Amino acid sequence: MKIRDINLGNEPVLLAPMEDVTDQAFRLLCKEFGASMVYSEFVSADALIRNVNRSLAKIRVDDRERPVAIQIYGRDVESMVEAARIVESEAHPDLLDINFGCPVKKVAGKGAGAGMLRTPELMLDIAREVVKAVKIPVTVKTRLGWDVPSLYDMPAEWLPVQEGKPFILELAERLQDCGIEALTIHGRTRSQMYQGEADWTLIGEVKHNPRIHIPIIGNGDICTAEEARQAFDRYGVDAVMIGRATFGQPWLFKDVRTYLDTGHHDDTMNLDWKFAVLKRQVQQSVAYSLNADNALKERKRTELGGIIHVRRHLANSPLFKGIPDFRQTRIRILQATTQEELFALLDEAKEKIERNN
Repeated sequence: MKIRDINLGNEPVLLAPMEDVTDQAFRLLCKEFGASMVYSEFVSADALIRNVNRSLAKIRVDDRERPVAIQIYGRDVESMVEAARIVESEAHPDLLDINFGCPVKKVAGKGAGAGMLRTPELMLDIAREVVKAVKIPVTVKTRLGWDVPSLYDMPAEWLPVQEGKPFILELAERLQDCGIEALTIHGRTRSQMYQGEADWTLIGEVKHNPRIHIPIIGNGDICTAEEARQAFDRYGVDAVMIGRATFGQPWLFKDVRTYLDTGHHDDTMNLDWKFAVLKRQVQQSVAYSLNADNALKERKRTELGGIIHVRRHLANSPLFKGIPDFRQTRIRILQATTQEELFALLDEAKEKIERNN
């Protein structure tokens, strides 16, 4: 699969953009374990324009993570165009992704992210003008629609369209006409948030539409290597994107890649190796926090920033599923404030797993 001249290889597996998750430290780890391309946390266009330090830190790119995409969101054409130019000139990513899919109230409720699904003409205007404003490829990530009743409702200005045609199918064609070079579709509506099962049938319809010639990337509920295989085989997508399933197991990409290429799982990752990876993730999160803040003299404060960022990953690691009475240990992980505390809790968890096996 290629996005312009970016060759992602056969059946690429991508790391989804996730707020407060896909910072540079985590992206580098996922890239090391086989992610074909990684995405930044989404960045507010308004914050970039205001030169907010935290947003500027989000768009820093390390050459080791390439190809890398920076994702931005906003609710008007002018700010999105300006933000796109800032990203291109300051970060030099391989591509720019536009978020038209975030469902959380603080974003969608203000008309950005998935809120754009209620104003599709504005969505198209933003996509069209951002494509014109930058030289790098522009892609879009969105959802099936605002809610289930809207899946086959078309804006009045789009009528007449083929009767019974899915909204996302028409939207994909129109976004393609705006010049985007790939489209990622999460198989839920905004109203579904992350509840229920992702519907891949409509993603498959978009992919098999003969008028669509850009890559279609499927997203939603890809948690195992088998599910990734099924997404390619059953729905024909050009790539799959994995999000929440990477929490506490960045090595998931290694297993998925091995399975897609060979039909077998990667059996080289034993328990000791996985816990060593989690400790590395802690160390790299702390190091990134120190470097991002550029405040080594304030080590305690910045180390805590890295700990706060990473402890949610650890607490949700599937390694701990099935451990009796693990709830209290999980709470202690979420309350830890130092690297030493987290390491001790990881050692304790590992001992519990070994005792129960």
